Amino acid sequence: MTGVRVADLLRPAAGPWVIAHRGASRTAPENTMPAFQAAWECGAPWIEADVQPTRDNVPVLLHDDLLDRTTNGSGPVRSRTAYEVGELDAGSWFTTGSTRAYTRTPIPLLADVVGTLDPQRSLLLEIKGEHTRDQVLAEMAVVRASGWDDRVLFESFEVPALRHVRSIEPGRPVGLLVEELHDDPVAVCRELGAVTYNPEHTLLRARPQVVAALHEAKIAVYVWTADHPDDWEFLTDLGVDGIITNTPGELISWQQNRT
Repeated sequence: MTGVRVADLLRPAAGPWVIAHRGASRTAPENTMPAFQAAWECGAPWIEADVQPTRDNVPVLLHDDLLDRTTNGSGPVRSRTAYEVGELDAGSWFTTGSTRAYTRTPIPLLADVVGTLDPQRSLLLEIKGEHTRDQVLAEMAVVRASGWDDRVLFESFEVPALRHVRSIEPGRPVGLLVEELHDDPVAVCRELGAVTYNPEHTLLRARPQVVAALHEAKIAVYVWTADHPDDWEFLTDLGVDGIITNTPGELISWQQNRT
């Protein structure tokens, strides 16, 4: 089996895995190397990032379909070549107090971030938006070439994208992102080969029993995106395996003070 080990996805004794959403995205511009580095430096064992293809099918890290919100470019990222994307400024929009400390920060290549992984650092990689099989194949090839294939879990809202992953590497675990809980999450995960079920965190307040059912099937639960201690308390008591958060340093401190 390729990809991250299923045993490594389950909750450690200290509490849910802390997963830095787009890096430490309250500290530095989301989905940039400074945000990922800030997450590693605060002790986060996982980062989450969004991957999309450029026009020439080079995987880059960006959340939105359009470049407008987080760069000085405009239009779809998929309409630009990797060279054109690399010339953009993905940091000037992010201010720290009255300063723009991240001016001229580039959009990273997927290869850049997987190069920061190590045996204690893992990447939850969201395949963002619709993908062809060739686009997924290019992303998987970058991960494989990095030497850290076993530290990366692909996830997506897009079921066809997850099917592409599984068709390319039939044994590879994947994670399913959801905005609404399925009637039978276990059956859905089993059919897809998903080893994590990743819902928006507030959904579990209405159906907390979903977590136990998934755990009985050896499926981990990673929730998004929880930034408040009240939510961390509820989710920790419920038994979720990972918490995706914009504030990884604060969540780590909260966990340390709680134990």
